[in-house]
Amino acid sequence: MKKELISRVMRDMGRKGGKIGGKRSLETMTPEERIARARKAAAASAKVRIKKARAKRAAARKAAKAKE
Repeated sequence: MKKELISRVMRDMGRKGGKIGGKRSLETMTPEERIARARKAAAASAKVRIKKARAKRAAARKAAKAKE
């Protein structure tokens, strides 16, 4: 039971810091740092979208080939 209590306490501590973390980091970042973070996030998002699109096209080609 002690392990469960420790886990609960640590989870609550992490949740508290997580709620503050994003807002706090945006307040302390310079505009250039925010731009860099946004560009990195956009690039990661684009990478995921491209990967999904390629997989979808490959599945469509495979299905079309199977119909022939």
